[in-house]
Amino acid sequence: MTLEPAEQVSTDRVKEYMLQLQQRICQSLEEEDGQQRFLQDDWSRAKSESQNDGPVLGGGGRSRVLANGAVFEQAGVNFSHVTGDALPPSATAMRPELAGRSFEALGVSLVIHPENPHIPTSHANIRFFMAEKSGEDPVWWFGGGYDLTPYYPVLEDVVAWHRTAQAACIPFGDDVYPRFKEWCDRYFYLKHRKESRGVGGLFFDDLNDWGFEKSFDFLKAVGNSYLQAYLPIVRRRKQQAWTQQQREFQLYRRGRYVEFNLVYDRGTLFGLQSGGRTESILMSLPPLVAWRYNWQPEAGSEEALLYDFLVPRNWLDHQR
Repeated sequence: MTLEPAEQVSTDRVKEYMLQLQQRICQSLEEEDGQQRFLQDDWSRAKSESQNDGPVLGGGGRSRVLANGAVFEQAGVNFSHVTGDALPPSATAMRPELAGRSFEALGVSLVIHPENPHIPTSHANIRFFMAEKSGEDPVWWFGGGYDLTPYYPVLEDVVAWHRTAQAACIPFGDDVYPRFKEWCDRYFYLKHRKESRGVGGLFFDDLNDWGFEKSFDFLKAVGNSYLQAYLPIVRRRKQQAWTQQQREFQLYRRGRYVEFNLVYDRGTLFGLQSGGRTESILMSLPPLVAWRYNWQPEAGSEEALLYDFLVPRNWLDHQR
């Protein structure tokens, strides 16, 4: 892992950008919804507080949730900046050399659950970690990405989503989009279901080998391109009529979303294992969800079409 001198790493700049991004995304979603506004919940934790015998935490955050909107059934856009005296197991399982280090973590995480089944659920997050130990150089890295989870997928939407993701990556190298797209496909995979959660996008972690400035620029490129990727899909689909059958299928497929977040998602596990704020961590879950025992869609139905889209592929090969 490449290390940068501590004086070149600016947590303040990262925090300023993340707060601005949260504000910009919330404002855009409110304008798109046209009915509801985000409620803001500012929270903080004194360093003396600890939960579940986990690390001693400090810091706080700004959680924002929009509920029961004209377009968005629930949308959460959270900022957090927390510190701790020891990294939790989810952060050190693959990086044992980080065990025993104190940490500082900043991030913006969002999940949008529209009411209309023709509008996909979407998720995005960007994050920055710094792990420190007395007498040793600090270790830092960026991570993040975004992914799309449709219920009644439209090829035009999926291709446009991936083209926007590719455009954000191009200034950083021709290999960046294919690498982080493939990482996303691997990461958002439900092993117990043997299926992808959605149609992918971008996912990266442990990014620091470009140095702080270029890595930070890439984080901003990903964060800034999220609305460019998602809002056009919302606008194309939000007036499309839907049936009760389609709504029931949407609720059923939301179950897969819940399963992934509670079983596999590194951000969820990190938050819960580190004694983070539960309400903010579980904000990603949909307000309504359903499971059906041993159910499969009828062959040839519009619901069955989704499963064809859940097979990873190079979406850029398709014409819009």
